[in-house]
Amino acid sequence: MKEPIKDFPDGAPSGKGDRPPEALRSRSEALALRNGRGACAALERPITNVMREMFKDMLAQVTCGELDATSCPVRDVMDHISGKWTSLLLFALAARPHRFGELKRAVPDISQRMLTQSLRDLQRDGLISRHVFATVPPSVEYRLTPLGESLMPALHGLMLWANAHHDAIREARLAFEQVGEAV
Repeated sequence: MKEPIKDFPDGAPSGKGDRPPEALRSRSEALALRNGRGACAALERPITNVMREMFKDMLAQVTCGELDATSCPVRDVMDHISGKWTSLLLFALAARPHRFGELKRAVPDISQRMLTQSLRDLQRDGLISRHVFATVPPSVEYRLTPLGESLMPALHGLMLWANAHHDAIREARLAFEQVGEAV
């Protein structure tokens, strides 16, 4: 068993064995423990009071008081960058500018129509720019704008988190489905 981390400001325990079953913070953690699998390391460390206050402050800044989902800037931006193809296109363009055909080859499952629409959406949001060159036939190149470049560190962090936690998420989904079938 892991030794509890003692430096939490609110004195919260860190290990799953430190808490009685009724104190478990999440259904996925309870399922993992019931099925004999250890909880994900992120679930073993509870959200501290300091973190809760930080999240409250962030929410207050984002929403300017009351939560208005229709004008929430986070929801608006996430709706656009969380598309199936958007992150793949942004990562391709972060490496270097690409022409349309190069992007089509970089993301082979995307249809031409969806690629066109995704590029237009990214251009409309100011994350990429489209450059037309006066050649015969005309060639078009797409590249990240400074705004798009500023998004990449956050997107990269999300990608790293997803890669690191994908197995735990798949296990939680499987456990949830198994419990759901039993109910």
